[in-house]
Amino acid sequence: MQVTPTPQAPRALIIGAGIAGLACAMRLRVAGYQVSVLERHGTPGGKIRTVPSVAGPIDAGPTVLTMRHVFDDLFALFGERLEDHVRLIKQDVLARHFWPDGNTLDLCHDEERNMGAVRAFAGDHSAAQFLKFSRRARRLFAAFDQPMMQAADPQLATLTSTVLKQPGLIPAMAPLSTLRGLLRSAFDDPRLRQLFGRYATYVGGSPSHAPGLLALIWQAEAAGVWVVEGGMHKLVEAIAALLRAHDVTLRTDADVARIELQGDRVAAVCLGDGTRLPCDVLVHAGDPRALATGALGPGVSHVARVTTRAPRSFSARVLSFAATPSRDDLVHHNVFFQSDPDAEFRDVMAGRVPAQPSCYICALDRGQGRAPPPVERFEIITNAPATDDTTDPEDLTPWLHQITQQMAQFGMTFSPKPTAQTVTTPQAFARMFPGSLGALYGQSPHGMTAALKRPRARTQIPNLYLAGGGTHPGAGVPMATLSARHAVEAILSDQTSMSVSAPTAMRGGMSTG
Repeated sequence: MQVTPTPQAPRALIIGAGIAGLACAMRLRVAGYQVSVLERHGTPGGKIRTVPSVAGPIDAGPTVLTMRHVFDDLFALFGERLEDHVRLIKQDVLARHFWPDGNTLDLCHDEERNMGAVRAFAGDHSAAQFLKFSRRARRLFAAFDQPMMQAADPQLATLTSTVLKQPGLIPAMAPLSTLRGLLRSAFDDPRLRQLFGRYATYVGGSPSHAPGLLALIWQAEAAGVWVVEGGMHKLVEAIAALLRAHDVTLRTDADVARIELQGDRVAAVCLGDGTRLPCDVLVHAGDPRALATGALGPGVSHVARVTTRAPRSFSARVLSFAATPSRDDLVHHNVFFQSDPDAEFRDVMAGRVPAQPSCYICALDRGQGRAPPPVERFEIITNAPATDDTTDPEDLTPWLHQITQQMAQFGMTFSPKPTAQTVTTPQAFARMFPGSLGALYGQSPHGMTAALKRPRARTQIPNLYLAGGGTHPGAGVPMATLSARHAVEAILSDQTSMSVSAPTAMRGGMSTG
C-alpha cells in the first residue's frame, strides 16, 4: 500500500530510530503524515545493534522476538506480511539452563513437554508445582494484557476493578510479595526458583525487589519465541526498507541538540550541525530522561520529570564475538547459573559489577534449522548496575578473565578467546543513549506500582509525544513497539479533537469554563 502525502500533509519528526521510533514512523506514514526520523547513530535500530566480526554482524542487544502478533500487525499497516520480509524460526527449545552441579533443564513452548522435563529434572512434585505456576502466569497475563499493556493510559482504579471482577486473581498476583517471595511459595526446588526469578532481569530488576506480578513474563515467552534469521538487525533493516519505499526520510548521524518551542508548542528540532527542521508533531522515541534533564533544551525540561526521581533499571555488560565453542550442546538461548542465586543481585543493588554473575549466552547461529558454521557468533550478557559515569573502566581484562573462567567450569571454552575490545559496558550505553545513565530498561521495575509510574505518550506540550522502552508499557522489543501504537493513537485522537473544536471556536462558541 503506497501513501502519498499532499503538500498540506502535517509534518512529523521522530527523534530516535529504535524499534519504537520506526514503528511510530510506519503508523504516522499510513495516517498520511510527512515523516522524518532522526537518528544520532550511523544506522537505525537503537538497542537493536550489532558489532562487526569475521563471521558477520553480531547482535549486541535483543536476540529474539516474543509476542509476534505485535509485529504482524505492524507490517499489516502497509499491507505487507512479516514473513515476506524476514525469515522467522519458531524455537522448539525456549532456553537451555545449566547449573554448576552438571544438571540441565530445557523449557519449550509445549506445556506437557515442559512438565516431563521438570519431572525428570526435579521429580513429580516439582512437575505439579510447575503446572500450577504456568497456569498462574497464563491467568495473570490474560488479566493484565488489555487493561495494562494494551491500554494507553492505565489507571489504578481500572486495574483494581479488573482484579475485583475476577475472584482468585488477588492471591495469584501475590500483591504483597516480591517475585522471589512468590517463587518461594510456588517451588520447593531452589533451582526452579532461580530459573523463574531471572525473568525479573527481562525488565531490568531483581527478583528480590520486583513485584510478584512479573511471573506473567513466563507466559509471554511460553507463548512462543522466534529467531530472526541472520539476527535481530534484519528486522530493523526490513522496516527501514519499507519506510524508505513509502517516502519516509531516515536521517542518520543526526544528533538533536535542541527542541525549539514557540509558545506552548514544539516548532522545530535543531541539530548539532545547525540544521533547523520545522514540524507539526514531534515524537521523542529515546529515553525520556533526556528531556527531563535538559539535554534537549530547557524548554522541554518539565516533561517526564518523574524520570529524574525514579531509580533506574539494571544495565549489563555485553560481550559479542565470533569463535568455535568447545561444547556442541548449545541452543539459541542458554543460561549458565551460579550456585548462589542471590549474590549477583546483592552486588547490582549495591552498585557493584557482580563478582559471580549468571551468564546468558546467545548462540546466534543456533536454532535456525541448520548446522552452525565452524566459526559461530555469540553474545554473552551479564547484569550490571546503571551508572552516571560515561568513561569505560580502564581495564576490562580481569572481568573478561573471570567470565571465561566461569564458563570453563561448565566445560565451555571458545577458540579464539574473546577479547575486551568487543565488550559493551553500562558506561558505553550511557554514551550511546543520552539521559539513560546506561540503564537498558528505563525506570526500575521495583515496587508494586512501578509500572504505573512510567511516562505516558502524551506530555504537557500539546504536540510532543513519547515512545520507547522508557515509557509505558515498558522495556523489551514488543513493549516498545506497543508504545508506538499508543503514541500515534494519541496523536490522531488529538488531531481529530482539534479539527472538531476549531470551527466551534471560529463561530464564537469557545467555552469560558
